[in-house]
Amino acid sequence: MTSSMLSIMDSPLSGSVPLTQVALHLNPIDDVAIAKVVLSMGLVLERDGAPSVQVKQFIPLGHKIALRDIGVGEPVRRYGQIIGFATQPIPMGGHVHTQNIAVEDFTRDYGIGQQVEPVEYVPEAERRTFMGYQRADGRVGTRNYIAIISSVNCSAHTIREIAHHFTPERLAAYPNVDGVIALAHTSGCGQRTGGADLTILQRTMASMANHPNVGAYLMVGLGCETNQIADVVDNYHLHSADNATMPPPSLTIQESGGIRKTVQRGIEAVERLLPFVNQTPRTPQPISELVVGLKCGGSDSWSGITANPVVGLLADEIVRNGGTAALAETPEIYGAEHLLTRRAISAEVAEKLIDKVHWWERHAAKHEMEIDNNPSAGNKVGGLTTILEKSLGAVAKGGSTPLMGVFDYAEPITVRGFTFVDTPGYDPVCVTGQVASGCNIVLFTTGRGSVFGYKPAPSIKIATNTAMYEHMLDDMDFNTGTVLEGVDMRKVAADLLDLVIGVASGKPSKSEEQGVGEAEFIPWNLGGTL
Repeated sequence: MTSSMLSIMDSPLSGSVPLTQVALHLNPIDDVAIAKVVLSMGLVLERDGAPSVQVKQFIPLGHKIALRDIGVGEPVRRYGQIIGFATQPIPMGGHVHTQNIAVEDFTRDYGIGQQVEPVEYVPEAERRTFMGYQRADGRVGTRNYIAIISSVNCSAHTIREIAHHFTPERLAAYPNVDGVIALAHTSGCGQRTGGADLTILQRTMASMANHPNVGAYLMVGLGCETNQIADVVDNYHLHSADNATMPPPSLTIQESGGIRKTVQRGIEAVERLLPFVNQTPRTPQPISELVVGLKCGGSDSWSGITANPVVGLLADEIVRNGGTAALAETPEIYGAEHLLTRRAISAEVAEKLIDKVHWWERHAAKHEMEIDNNPSAGNKVGGLTTILEKSLGAVAKGGSTPLMGVFDYAEPITVRGFTFVDTPGYDPVCVTGQVASGCNIVLFTTGRGSVFGYKPAPSIKIATNTAMYEHMLDDMDFNTGTVLEGVDMRKVAADLLDLVIGVASGKPSKSEEQGVGEAEFIPWNLGGTL
């Protein structure tokens, strides 16, 4: 996407203009401003009470311009926080980007618990509601799926054949069933029994089987794989969705006599489950039962200015109503984790988050990677420079309420309020972990235009800027670019909450309308394949 497609206003080619007209200076101590338009060389930016800045070189839309001379090794600040250190002299008016700024280690003040503020909860009688599926254990789903779960990649094709048999026409007699989905993956064998990879896979499978958006499930394997279905059932105490005393239905291709016979037996098993799943209708439920996954992908320089702060306000509102919000992507809070530890409800919670960050440092080094490699090519074209800058914008999705708990990948979230789930940043792997941990809806912010969808939890895609939103209307659910045009951020967040309630109540998201979301089930694989 070209810079001109993303222009907010026409850029003046010469002369003198107020800085505030063409750029954003987010914090008084920031060393940079963010260009709202393409800034041409020679343009003079006037500032109240500070020296004017002459643009020394072409500054693309969304990129950073230096507001002072910055020497080699000096920190560069945005959001009032360090986003990197100058690797060469940067003149006032120069372009601050990957050519002259890099990550260096520096001491963070974790200030554990110093910014914990009590939540002003909305009285239960005043809480808004959505139309959800209440389960026997009290949890509430936003969708009512039958999930066909593979134990190994060898059964991936088979479960897709079973699930895809159930077209909308064949499900017409079951109005309370949102669909039959195949949760296939590329793993399940070549792993050490009891090893970390297999443990993560089994926990993810079990959590999906138990998910509030899943009314019933069928597990299908090959038969000889390392990841035995019986181990998942026994280790996680799984039972049949319609009978707590019975093991869940399962099939293996080898025992059934091949793919065709397994597909037929699977279709028959689902047909037996459909009447049971259809017995659960949507009923009014308080939004305290929402568990909202907070995710960003295809980020740009506006992500931390529009969409992520708007989602942060919405997350605060969900928490105020007794609900749960789950931030994730540990490599993408790197360098900003101190903003979360300051909100940790206890030293134990803060230390668990810090330990996760240190684990990722070791994990990256083990695989000869650098966490600062995280910003993608698209992120950088969009104006992001370092992982520190990206992380500072990403944590804005988490709002301002206390951090109540930190959870392992696919570990069930057991507290209400603002939480954190340890996941990679890669979109499908991250969201698989969030949803397996219990998220029943996902808010996905994007500046470059990610087209991510997910099943069984609907993904609402939130554009950071109006031009991209309008260019990709078939894929974007909501526009926060209006914040750059002067609309009050709290009004935008309130409108977003209306949309969230609508989608939670059954309104299809844009990705659901296009059938996106089944292939995105990708459990985290640490890389140990034998």
